[in-house]
Amino acid sequence: MTSPKISVLIPTYNYARYLPEAIDSVLAQDFEDYELIVSDDCSSDQTEELMARYAGDSRIRYHRHQANLGMVENWNWCLSEARGEFIKFVFGDDKISTPKSLTKLLRLIESHSSATLASCARHLIDSESQILDTWNVLARSGCYRGSDVTYRCLDENRNLIGEPTATLFRRRDAGRGFSPGYRQVVDLEFWFRLLEKGDLAYSSEPLCSFRKHALQQTQKNSADGISEVEALSLFEEYGSKVDRIMKDLPWRRFNKLYDLRKKRRRKGGLSKELAEWEKIFSQEISRTLYYAYCFRRIPQRIFINLRRLLLKSLVSKKKK
Repeated sequence: MTSPKISVLIPTYNYARYLPEAIDSVLAQDFEDYELIVSDDCSSDQTEELMARYAGDSRIRYHRHQANLGMVENWNWCLSEARGEFIKFVFGDDKISTPKSLTKLLRLIESHSSATLASCARHLIDSESQILDTWNVLARSGCYRGSDVTYRCLDENRNLIGEPTATLFRRRDAGRGFSPGYRQVVDLEFWFRLLEKGDLAYSSEPLCSFRKHALQQTQKNSADGISEVEALSLFEEYGSKVDRIMKDLPWRRFNKLYDLRKKRRRKGGLSKELAEWEKIFSQEISRTLYYAYCFRRIPQRIFINLRRLLLKSLVSKKKK
């Protein structure tokens, strides 16, 4: 059997409400050399009945797991089943924005020989598929050096690349797949590993739509405090691999320790996981160095706060 150019992977769990939009957005693409794999992680809603509608479409391969694998394991199962040269995830509650999305993402990564990952701007949509916002953090289209993107993500403590629905990459570069050691920043950790091998090709055109709703795993992880814990873990795992972070690693660790201690005082304690990170950073920063950095931090914070007030004032004047 001839392998397709792109494997479109839809991992889903209890998203019967949104799944038809995700599937139909793929079937509407002008690019035809793809396979579509829908991996149902033992949903308890009407997903199985819904998929019966697509039973006659040879482009779609549907698999229902008899036991729940969990989010990361379901993503990796999709990767293990993919036959395409390129991988395109579309989550069960997301969708592709335009019929030319696959064509444009494929052209984007193939036009930059150093790129191991392509991503794009995306629409933020609500539960009714209404556009709430457009996320275009990197602003301009082009090829960004992988190490620079990793640095910016760690430095700003956010995912500047996008969710899996916003990306395209080569199957040969997937390696071990997504790390089961992460639950919230699992995609960002995977992007960092891809960017160790090459660069990021980016399109400022919103080629996909990311849905925000109360049932998604991201919202649950944020509420449980998992995001903050994993951000610290990701910093320690990849910060030492980025030259621009290594140059002032003790200072960066101090700031994280300072913030943890401030949180402890403000909230009257830390979670077990955050307390463990406080202990780790305390061992890295001596008491003398900690207080020396405190004096260094004071004028910096004053400058940052004054700058923030000035920008807020300027924005307020423009609105008037």
